Amino acid sequence: MDIFQVFYDNRNEEQAEPMAKYMKNLFPFLGFKKPERTKLSKEYLKEKKKEKKIDWDFIFKCYEMPEREFHYLAIDYMRSIKDLFTPDDMENIEKLLTTKSWWDTVDAINIVIGHIVMKYPELKENIILNWSKSDNIWLVRVSIIFQLKYKENTDTDFLSRVILDNSKTGEFFIDKAIGWALREYSKTNKQWVKDFIENNELSKLSVREGSKYI
Repeated sequence: MDIFQVFYDNRNEEQAEPMAKYMKNLFPFLGFKKPERTKLSKEYLKEKKKEKKIDWDFIFKCYEMPEREFHYLAIDYMRSIKDLFTPDDMENIEKLLTTKSWWDTVDAINIVIGHIVMKYPELKENIILNWSKSDNIWLVRVSIIFQLKYKENTDTDFLSRVILDNSKTGEFFIDKAIGWALREYSKTNKQWVKDFIENNELSKLSVREGSKYI
């Protein structure tokens, strides 16, 4: 199956324009949304999942395509094989985070990163901490939100560290990430988040987002 041709054969110009507009016209779109993308790629990804090795050539080929749906396809594939990733793959993952970056792909890749770091916690100090000090806002964002699904396994010392290192950037996507991370963790430990917000200087956006459930 040529999944690239399948996607092109199902393009919808009428939907493509508003979809591109929603993403500030940063990328062209083929014009089909997630349910249709899932339907079109289901059999293909089912077969790919049987492979015992990560197909980085396929992932990067998807990212070379101009249309956004191909970038989503690469991430769908990554999520379907997330157990295959090891620390050796972090360099390639960083390339994806810093290529054609916007919140949609970065936040989707973040789910895979959270899974990898849960398995290999040494990556926090080896990789994620470096990301938190990067000039690239998307790497910083991931360093703050990679623990979103960790609940009681959240490393609050690490979370506190990366938030405070980046709490005064004035960058919307970083301030929003701080609020998101705090809001999510407040579902597990309301008091910790309440104390953290009260005892640290955070942007209004971060406080508003982080205080939603406390």
